[in-house]
Amino acid sequence: MNPAELRALAAANQFDKPTAGYCLGYVQANLAAFPSRYAEDFEKFCRANPKPCPLLEVIGPGNSLSKHLAPGADIRDTIPRYQIWQNGICTDTVASLHGIDTSDFVFFLLGCSFSFEEALVDAGISLRHLDEQKNVAMYRTSLALSPVGDFHGSMVVSMRPIPDHRIDDAVAITARYPDVHGAPVHIGNPAEIGITTIEQPDYGDFVAIREGETPVFWACGVTPQNVVHQAKLPLAVSHAPGYMFVSDLKNSSYAID
Repeated sequence: MNPAELRALAAANQFDKPTAGYCLGYVQANLAAFPSRYAEDFEKFCRANPKPCPLLEVIGPGNSLSKHLAPGADIRDTIPRYQIWQNGICTDTVASLHGIDTSDFVFFLLGCSFSFEEALVDAGISLRHLDEQKNVAMYRTSLALSPVGDFHGSMVVSMRPIPDHRIDDAVAITARYPDVHGAPVHIGNPAEIGITTIEQPDYGDFVAIREGETPVFWACGVTPQNVVHQAKLPLAVSHAPGYMFVSDLKNSSYAID
């Protein structure tokens, strides 16, 4: 299906799956949304932490329609799953945001590593979570973020096992996509970035790391959810990890030479 068809199914509550592997070739985006009084600080936070929080589009307040990533798409119902956060706790997961008043919200769409996966696969680097139809494994880390106002905390990363002889290729390929997290933030021993049990992701699904492979970690757009937990804002909204906004823009449009 194309992105418009996937978004339409999501809006009709007929698509409830992680979006990895769907609409290949098109940019996918993470969502973080807040009442407008927090928007300026969050935008500054994203600018200060571009690796995990690469800004692709800002929508609102007083509007919920995309103008850049998917013109006319309503951000309130075109993501398969949303999470509602109250005082830093995820209190509900819903299929749309029409049940809450978001008229004063500002919606931030952030780059997603799903967007560079196409380039890795095209280069012959197999990605096990796609092969096994799983959500990518994501972990909280000890990598500190630059704080701005209420927003602070540590980075979340996504992990993909990469064959040892292709690691340099994976680094070079993903470095060409700085607006969708770019090159890895860590390669190898997960304990060095505060991950104590690699077999137990904080989000998503674990996939085996086989002999001759090394775990490679990229900054992840789930980071704002970790930050919202730390900030304990009265109300915030996010996508559910792995359930992304699928845009009309091609991944190739974000590649640099």
